[in-house]
Amino acid sequence: MDFGYLKLYINGNLVDATNKKRHTIICPANEEKVAEIAWADEEDAKIALQAAQKGFVYWSALPLAERTEWMLRLRTAIANKADELRAAMVYEMGKTYAGAVEDIEAILNALEWYPAAMKNRRDEQIPDYENTHIHKMVHQAAGVAVAYLAWNFPLLNVGFKLGPALAAGCSLIIKPSALSPISAYLIGEILHSINFPAGVVNILCGPSSQVATTLTTSKIPAVLTMIGSTATGLKIIAESTTSIKKLGMELGGNAPFIVFEDAAIAQALDLAIGLKFGNSGQICVAANRIFVHKNIYPSFLKAYVERVSNLKLGHGIDKTPDMGPMVSRKDRDRMFGLIEDALSKGAKLEIGGKIPKGKEKGYWLEPTVLSGVKPNMRVYREEIFGPIAPIMPFDSDEEVLALANDTEYGLASYIFTNDNKRIQYFSKHLNFGEIQINGVKYAIHLPHGGIKNSGIGHDCSHLALDDYLVKKRISMAI
Repeated sequence: MDFGYLKLYINGNLVDATNKKRHTIICPANEEKVAEIAWADEEDAKIALQAAQKGFVYWSALPLAERTEWMLRLRTAIANKADELRAAMVYEMGKTYAGAVEDIEAILNALEWYPAAMKNRRDEQIPDYENTHIHKMVHQAAGVAVAYLAWNFPLLNVGFKLGPALAAGCSLIIKPSALSPISAYLIGEILHSINFPAGVVNILCGPSSQVATTLTTSKIPAVLTMIGSTATGLKIIAESTTSIKKLGMELGGNAPFIVFEDAAIAQALDLAIGLKFGNSGQICVAANRIFVHKNIYPSFLKAYVERVSNLKLGHGIDKTPDMGPMVSRKDRDRMFGLIEDALSKGAKLEIGGKIPKGKEKGYWLEPTVLSGVKPNMRVYREEIFGPIAPIMPFDSDEEVLALANDTEYGLASYIFTNDNKRIQYFSKHLNFGEIQINGVKYAIHLPHGGIKNSGIGHDCSHLALDDYLVKKRISMAI
């Protein structure tokens, strides 16, 4: 499939890059060309900043009711292009059809939910104990926001930024990943088709050293928000200090998935498979380290490997595959490095670890299970971000708590047990921004954020609006 040539969306127009450069997008399933995109540089970033600055003046002055009308108009236009957008994600980053459906639902939900959430915000009344003044805290849009997006959920990530930014009254510059920019560029075409107010949303992609650095170091943005790796987040924070900017960052994870012997084992197995191999393991909240109580470890490992052996690999609009390819050769090569490191230090390869037969073209990797994993292995320390499942036994609550917390990351964690006392203990002592017990749920109304090196602020829920708003105290003498 070929999506042709896609242009930048800046100041309400679809435009070529000023340098006339183009960048080719390759399908990770077969290494075939699927699109060319306009490839921006510093000059385009500067033009987008000026456009966003003007767009903010217009957009922030609009009543929320009018902003809501525009957001719902955009939502309808996206829904009408759902088939094309799903196909874009399938071919630009190898997402399964079911995964692409999830992305579409996420951006549609965000554009509908956030205007209502913004409408429900209320000014905070502050008591005056001497009865001499009336005080209140009010919110207003922070200014121009710049969003850097990861490639793993191309439109979900766009929605997580578009929704709260536009509802709050901010203008937005979106820089999608160069690995999956097609769907974001198509959103630019949709914005243009409905004559969305100029400068309010701008979409461009190019070398980070040129585009991202120009945007980050500029004094125009009031907000920098991103979804990506911790290393990238640290770089953006360092470069942002030309001015005081609000930061919202959803970064890397190293989620523990803890299964106690009193857990509902069948349910834990289902979720341990889904949370590891969904999106080919390329998820920040993936089950990165699976800890299983020693009394059920042998049977759990056997059942897990059997389930993995039945996973179906495939690509395209076919709705049956469980897993697609990895996004790039570089990312797959990193998986081989993780596996080699683990095996050299004593881990055992239970299944997988190779390129599937008949899929030598593209960036395919068999779903992989490792046992005998230890804390000195890269696969234990690093965010895997691929289809490798390390499964480890544990003996006691104290041991597994220490193992689970033994990471620089603090995004998601999962525990499975029916012991209420244990649930309370682990809820208090697991050092993660999200603790999910005996199940998994993610939704637009539920806060999503990490602690430690996993981020600042939240995506989803009313808390995401805080990244795009500033507070003012108003005090009036009686």
